[in-house]
Amino acid sequence: PIVDDAFVFGGIAAANALSDVYAMGGTPLLAINLAAFPAKELPLTILSDILRGGMEKAHEAGIDIVGGHSIDDPEPKYGLAVIGTVHPDRVVRNSTARAGDQLLLTKPIGTGIISTAIKHGVAPAVAEAAAIASMLQLNQAAAAAMTAVGVSAATDVTGFGLLGHLRTMARASGVSATVQAAAVPVLPGAEALADAGEVPGGTRSNERSLRTSVQWSDAVLPPRRILLCDAQTSGGLLMAVPPSAQPRLEAELAARGVAAYRIGDLHDGRAGTIIVR
Repeated sequence: PIVDDAFVFGGIAAANALSDVYAMGGTPLLAINLAAFPAKELPLTILSDILRGGMEKAHEAGIDIVGGHSIDDPEPKYGLAVIGTVHPDRVVRNSTARAGDQLLLTKPIGTGIISTAIKHGVAPAVAEAAAIASMLQLNQAAAAAMTAVGVSAATDVTGFGLLGHLRTMARASGVSATVQAAAVPVLPGAEALADAGEVPGGTRSNERSLRTSVQWSDAVLPPRRILLCDAQTSGGLLMAVPPSAQPRLEAELAARGVAAYRIGDLHDGRAGTIIVR
């Protein structure tokens, strides 16, 4: 589990599962639980707390959990299969970004690094609290703003990290990207923890896979490079928006209490290449 508190873990897992529907401009309808649990080694009250956390987050999203599947397993695992709906003409894809689009991000990064530090017992309280609050935040309001205005493309930022998901978008759209490293929001304490080596395996894997796609400026130091590759759980939405629509999108996000960070832009070039300055 990404955190020690079973109830919070359930809520984070549910928020993470719902994000795929939100990222495509959809509305969640219902979900089913998928749980693995060592029933002979841990009290079932822990599983109950996990499921209760997931149910509360599902209700926050306005949906019911209508069933589920469970399996006996040495390590607790939990997620949801979420079903949603979207008009066929209004699907937001990650393959339709255009040169000239601006990149907006709705949540800070660093949850993977902070979660690793939590497991090792070295995460500062402020970092832990900020990461948990971010992971528990649904992308519902961000998606509502996105669909109200219209964007070229979008994706949620999860296991492949910010640059990994951006590469997927840029490659599928036939464009390249520039990211301003200093403009990317980072959770408090995450950069220091990255510098201290609190880096999960998934983040290291992302870093390796991006070597041929990312051109780093010498001004971007190793801890910031690691963060830009950090594997996220329940990360924000990364949206490619035409410059003409950007002010309205930022206003719609602000009206819904959602942060909007301008982190870069898309342009012509080798598909999937990212320049980080």
